[in-house]
Amino acid sequence: MREQILSIIEKSSRIEVKELAVILGVEEIDIANELKAMEEEGIICGYHTMIDWEKTSIEKVTALIEVRITPQRGQGFDRIAERIYKYSEVNSVYLISGGYDLLVTLEGKSLKDVSSFVSDRLSTLDGVLSTATHFILKKYKDHGTILTKKYEDTREKVTP
Repeated sequence: MREQILSIIEKSSRIEVKELAVILGVEEIDIANELKAMEEEGIICGYHTMIDWEKTSIEKVTALIEVRITPQRGQGFDRIAERIYKYSEVNSVYLISGGYDLLVTLEGKSLKDVSSFVSDRLSTLDGVLSTATHFILKKYKDHGTILTKKYEDTREKVTP
């Protein structure tokens, strides 16, 4: 039952317990108890709302920053990753494979804000060897949700 609940709420966290119970054919109290248990165990870490900021008047810049670091003896990448994720601008930090070690995502009000963060805070951390910053220009799909509508030709068709 856990996997079914998780699959459903991952796509729609606003679904009501009552509706989940109907879908899964169990009692509401069983669903509520299972959700509470998964929250307490840290399986469910939070509930988020996805916003398409392009459709608002609020200016936001999203950046993906690859970070190459020197792992610390006995702690690997964890200590530096922890220092990075404690910054309020940082949305996520991932240990990745390939030419870089960490992938950091963050949001700023402008390109200048992001570049200041990278040059003044991130790249000056002990153990950070180099960074590569990529700015999100347009989101097509995010967390499984398509954000752009497919282009539809609205011209009148003319046939010979």
